[in-house]
Amino acid sequence: MDLQKHAQQPDTTPRSTELRASDADRDRIVELLHDAHAEGRLTADEHAERVEGALTAKTLGELEGFIQDLPAAHERRAAPLSAPGRPAAGVFPVDPDDNVVAVFSAAARKGRWRTGRRIHAYAVFGSVEIDLSEALFDHQQVMIKAFSVFGSVEIRVPENVSLRGTGGGVLGAFEVDPQDSPDDNAPVIYVDGWAVLGSVEARPKRGKLVKDILDRVQRTVDRSMRKHLGH
Repeated sequence: MDLQKHAQQPDTTPRSTELRASDADRDRIVELLHDAHAEGRLTADEHAERVEGALTAKTLGELEGFIQDLPAAHERRAAPLSAPGRPAAGVFPVDPDDNVVAVFSAAARKGRWRTGRRIHAYAVFGSVEIDLSEALFDHQQVMIKAFSVFGSVEIRVPENVSLRGTGGGVLGAFEVDPQDSPDDNAPVIYVDGWAVLGSVEARPKRGKLVKDILDRVQRTVDRSMRKHLGH
């Protein structure tokens, strides 16, 4: 009897279209609307009306409505609209693997270097540059905690990784251009922190691809060859 009652209870699990939309979700839809307008699929009035609606949409279902008659909507069916904005608890160590500090000065990490799982960047009346476009990733997930006080933190990543931003600004600008890599094994970079009367900016560096993917493939091939040859 109890089992029968349990089976008759309605399913209260929210459908994906009922989930609350994030700022990153709204930004992706607005970008698709910009592309549709540039391709001549939307008039200027239609574009303006849909962008305004997308920026105030509260659920993923509402957002989908603004692109449902566009080819981009059908191309996106295979992938969910929303990707996790925050890493799972316990993924990253509490202490950073690397500290980049600029106080009334400038500091940078760029070129061919190996990233840890957690990087802290502090810019106080100074500037910090973290360029991952040629870096080697030993871990699939990387957290960058960026703090800017009357300064700037500029972060550049390869264009074939996933990028997430969860920080904020106080009389400052915290800007992260989110992106999703089509490769499930590609690194995911999370940028968190605060900009107080300063700026934190994270963007893909077009034309730059994460390089250690190729290195990893080559190492796998080399190991397989050595095993096959008995070395």
